[in-house]
Amino acid sequence: MPLMTSWVASANTAGNPFPLNNLPYGVFSIGAETPRCGVAIGDMILDVTAAEESGLIALADYALFDMPFWNPLMEEGPAVWAALRARLVALLAEGAAERDTVEPYLAPMAAAQLHMPFAVSEYTDFYAGRHHATNVGTMFRGVENALPPNWLHIPIGYNGRASSVVVSGTEIRRPWGQLKGPNDTQPRFAPCARFDLELEMGAIVGTPSDGPITVQEADDHIFGYVLLNDWSARDIQAWEYQPLGPFQAKATATSISPWIVTKAALEPFRRDTPAREVALLDHLKDCGPMLYDIELEVTMAPEGQPASTIASTNYTEMYYSAAQQLAHHTTSGCPMHAGDLLGSGTISGPTKPERGSLLELSWGGKEPLTLESGETRSFIEDGDTLTLKGAAQGDGYVIGFGDCVGTVLPALETPYER
Repeated sequence: MPLMTSWVASANTAGNPFPLNNLPYGVFSIGAETPRCGVAIGDMILDVTAAEESGLIALADYALFDMPFWNPLMEEGPAVWAALRARLVALLAEGAAERDTVEPYLAPMAAAQLHMPFAVSEYTDFYAGRHHATNVGTMFRGVENALPPNWLHIPIGYNGRASSVVVSGTEIRRPWGQLKGPNDTQPRFAPCARFDLELEMGAIVGTPSDGPITVQEADDHIFGYVLLNDWSARDIQAWEYQPLGPFQAKATATSISPWIVTKAALEPFRRDTPAREVALLDHLKDCGPMLYDIELEVTMAPEGQPASTIASTNYTEMYYSAAQQLAHHTTSGCPMHAGDLLGSGTISGPTKPERGSLLELSWGGKEPLTLESGETRSFIEDGDTLTLKGAAQGDGYVIGFGDCVGTVLPALETPYER
């Protein structure tokens, strides 16, 4: 699909992440305004809340956008999602008859503060990137036992904390936790020393379910995608994760990008999942292209220093798609709600520059990275800013998500500081 041109001139600029082909959903405010729902178009934001109040957008006989999150629209299902997208295209396309009516509802993105775009109902994080799982398994169990016996059969995951999901730009406090290193005779309570990022994509459930659904149904239930950084305290995790898996090591924060890129905007970028050396059971079998060609990048900037690109990879490196993860999640009868967030798991490629975590990039701290500033890093230090970027390259346009940014603050002097 080629570039769809808009009367908002900046949306037609090469490299702008928010052309008419995209139309991602977010929540914004300007100054002391109350946060409201908005759609990114070029370097502007269409105030959807105000447009609905005026009658310019009318999808139901009640307000869908009077709250500062997109969950009410998600609950309406795919037909209403499609109707909104069609209406937005009609209002913003070059030559639109209602341009003069729409123009007053545009606000400059540069003046806006962005907020959480949706209310997170529940949060599940997966371990579904094969290169990442192989790298981590090799470090701890050796090459021959790198993947657990179940890994090629099911997408492994754990239930995280919805309360810890934050929007890009939120500062991240280094956590305290219980640690026991190789030289410790007893566990101790101290700040995390091996703090890490995980480069992921987040899939947002739109249509709720109450019982098992197929992979195709799961794909239909997904509303959109965000970039996701699942901050990880590796030393806390090493002590606590057996036998039940991550707990406090993953509860500090999970950052997401501020704009929900809809599944409709990503349709031209669908790609197949990888070849299966072990056949999946019927309830997980691929039913068409379920991944997306999205280029991903991580940069690190020490305080006061320029950013260095430390990883570049692609969402197509995933072994299990978000639809397969969602379908598997429902097999027990687990209900899924509008606003449920599924983290893909760390996305790494086959080569070192494609590794989506510092644990892999520094090989557990044994091979520190050298940044452009000349500083080295094995794990994140205080003052470091981590930025995740993602974009799908179309025919004359780019579909972007907005950056996912977090700066790490020092641990509190005591964990109970008030």
